[in-house]
Amino acid sequence: MIYGANGYTGELIAREATRRGLRPVLAGRSKAVETLAGELDLESRCFGLDDSAALARGLDGIALLLHCAGPFSATSRPMIEACLATQTHYLDITGEISVFEYAQAQHERARLAGTVVCPGVGFDVIPTDCVAAALKEALPDATHLALGFDSRSGFSPGTAKTSVEGLAQGGKLRRDGRIVSVPLAYSVRKIDFGGGEKLAMTIPWGDVSTAWYSTGIPNIEVFIPGSPGMIANARRANYFRWLIGWPPVQRAIKKRIGKTVKGPDENLREKLGTFVWGEARNAAGVVRTARIKTANGYSLTVTGSLAVVEHLLREQPAGGAYTPSRLLGADLVTRLPGSGELSIT
Repeated sequence: MIYGANGYTGELIAREATRRGLRPVLAGRSKAVETLAGELDLESRCFGLDDSAALARGLDGIALLLHCAGPFSATSRPMIEACLATQTHYLDITGEISVFEYAQAQHERARLAGTVVCPGVGFDVIPTDCVAAALKEALPDATHLALGFDSRSGFSPGTAKTSVEGLAQGGKLRRDGRIVSVPLAYSVRKIDFGGGEKLAMTIPWGDVSTAWYSTGIPNIEVFIPGSPGMIANARRANYFRWLIGWPPVQRAIKKRIGKTVKGPDENLREKLGTFVWGEARNAAGVVRTARIKTANGYSLTVTGSLAVVEHLLREQPAGGAYTPSRLLGADLVTRLPGSGELSIT
């Protein structure tokens, strides 16, 4: 089942799954999903997430769920709970730290249920998670890990809404094994992501959570490029986070996003790749640097999520909470269309 198939990314995944000969059930909270299902000649189901009994009925007969309806901070928990109750493998395309932490906290329950729980099987966080795992292999005693990416493909409505929530929560990084809150744009440095050196700032990306479970490295930061003006604006936003987080303001911004943000079209997705970078350092000061160029984030989310779906349809891994690299290996990203070689120096 693809839940949220009528959303921007969910529809891309549904169309590619059908092209590959898969026959997913398309589902969502809105009956709009029925239109896409009719076009693709697929079964559809319409149900919300606020009624656990209805949710269980909606998952009846489903062995594997790919959850694409965000914001996942609100939708992932009831869906994970329903999947554990119905022994349905759970995948999603989130990048939200709180979702990864909740999923990992359910590891023992998932193990006993024989259910795989693996959030983040898209651009959030397959490339950076694979880079983290490869760096851990290259430098096993690493104590510090920095990850980052340079992407220009723009936002879908769902990603934009999630980003607004993130602004209100501030920055996050992992320090001595613990996730700590820090101001937005807390650290700034110059990084060559693969296309030349750029100024970059820290963001609260999902690897602050997942890279810890993939590598055990206790200190983790994630960076994206930012102009001096962008970094200054992010730092100024620290003074207004209380206002950004006020529910009426959140609703107003998200409503505007819903009307104005459409997501990149196919032509733009094909043109714009993504540079992914990572750096591991140990206590002796030895540094290893990794780089890979991949397809744009949305195209990688389509192919990455379906790679995990097809793996679970073929294999029967033990139940438990996973990260993408722990489920399919650190070379997963290199096997996806549009990816180059993962180099480590």
